[in-house]
Amino acid sequence: MTDEHCVTITLEEFPDPVIAYAVEDDEPLIITANEAFETVFKSFSSEMPVTTLFDHFGVVTATATGDPVTHLIRGNSVGICLEGLDETGPYFARIFPSDDNTGYIVFTDLSECHDLIGTSTVDQVSSLISHDLRNPLDVAKAHLRAAQETGDPEHFDAVSNAHDRMEQIIRDVLTVTRDDIAVDPSENVSIERAANRAWESVETDHASFNVTDPLPTVTADADRVRRLFENLFRNSVEHSVGTGDWPTEHGHETSARNTVTITVGALENGFYVVDDGPGIPPDERDVVFEPGYSTRDGGTGLGLAIVDRIVAAHDWTVTVTTATNGGARFEIRFDNQ
Repeated sequence: MTDEHCVTITLEEFPDPVIAYAVEDDEPLIITANEAFETVFKSFSSEMPVTTLFDHFGVVTATATGDPVTHLIRGNSVGICLEGLDETGPYFARIFPSDDNTGYIVFTDLSECHDLIGTSTVDQVSSLISHDLRNPLDVAKAHLRAAQETGDPEHFDAVSNAHDRMEQIIRDVLTVTRDDIAVDPSENVSIERAANRAWESVETDHASFNVTDPLPTVTADADRVRRLFENLFRNSVEHSVGTGDWPTEHGHETSARNTVTITVGALENGFYVVDDGPGIPPDERDVVFEPGYSTRDGGTGLGLAIVDRIVAAHDWTVTVTTATNGGARFEIRFDNQ
């Protein structure tokens, strides 16, 4: 195996079957696989064409138009629906391509999601994974390009960190999909530190961030709290920057804006996140936390659903109101502490 096919993340960290692939002469080949994959798909080995794997399933359908193998060759990030194999499955396979004709395919056994089997399950798994992995994947790609141009080893550390983050997100997404978020509130978490770390991992070129008060420390699951902030920040940016939902000074027309300011502050028993965007209409506040609800073209409607589940798993509460400047204000309270 040549160096160009080196796998840079530890596949054994994935709980589900995963293969790494490389495209050679327009043929996607299996490069390596984790133990979970070898346990389920016993008859497959390295350097075998991916098509050989797909041929063992009765139905192979991509979530985008076209043949699944064509998407692999082109480096498209899509999902693939696979009928059951022997006594296992059905499966939803997600392609995570890199920039160098390599990538990964993660296989999720949908038979474990008894209440979600069907088209809606595929859509939810696909959307959740693509939604949460978008930022660390973009970060990794940007640092990889910078490393190739400058040779600065610090960029490789950033790529490694982004891959680690993607591994954690995949584990979390599978838990969310099964409607069972587990938290480990075993450490004192600085809300300010969690917010700052989340801000660093979200695409915020057109946004600014500030903290107005000393923020509390609470017993919580640090990774989950960071995820909570990531989704609140992303929600503010995606629903504010470049949209046409901002009222003009006359209040009758709308105009697009290019920036948004997000502020985190303290409550008596919690914290709030507020932005100066267009806000959330009162008649939509009861549904914004429902999976799939989105007012933005192309939006997955999953960010706030994840926030709601993380809050509930900690036995906290979250409410959404209108800020004094007309933006959205989310208040999280530690009701159990």
